[in-house]
Amino acid sequence: MSPPPRRAAPDAIVFDMDGTLIESHTVVPAAYRAAVVDGGGPVRSDDEIIAGYPLGPPSALLTHLLRRPASAADLASYHAHLAALAGQVTAYPGVGDMVAEVAARMPVGLFTGASHRAAEILLDRAGLLGHFRVVLGGDEVARPKPAPDGVELACRLLGVVPGRAAYVGDSPLDLRAARSSGAVAVAAGWGHQYDPAEPADLAAAAPEDLLSLLG
Repeated sequence: MSPPPRRAAPDAIVFDMDGTLIESHTVVPAAYRAAVVDGGGPVRSDDEIIAGYPLGPPSALLTHLLRRPASAADLASYHAHLAALAGQVTAYPGVGDMVAEVAARMPVGLFTGASHRAAEILLDRAGLLGHFRVVLGGDEVARPKPAPDGVELACRLLGVVPGRAAYVGDSPLDLRAARSSGAVAVAAGWGHQYDPAEPADLAAAAPEDLLSLLG
């Protein structure tokens, strides 16, 4: 049997952020917990907060955790706590070099379920912000992952059609969003929400594997 044809290299790559580029699974829940307490809500556990991530951007999750509509003050409190804690965030080993190399070859974008402001805070602290031509938050699209809205918009802003792009993420929601947009769905196997049972077009065991996988 002949080997399958080699996949053509994409024209652009869009990345997820949390769990794909940066290790933030303690910092982000801590910022939400503090903002909820500031807003008069109960102390929420990490598990409660993480379970709410599919609801969408911070305004939606804060509304859920506070059990009332989140205000501008609640959102500002969350971003302030996140900025104060962001020094504890680090990029996964190998991610900085990988993103720099990808950005030298092709346009690179980011779409995250976090807000645009949260993405800027965390990417800046991790030393990654300058590599991205496009940074898109979940508060800038109508529907959260697994809807394709964010991947499609990031591709449009980069000037490519989704079918000529790859979306790299660790969670099942990331891969479903990629597939529904028509982009190549690349599983970040090093991420903390990676599930090998979730269908993906490609899977990278480590950041340094990504470039060879994509051709």
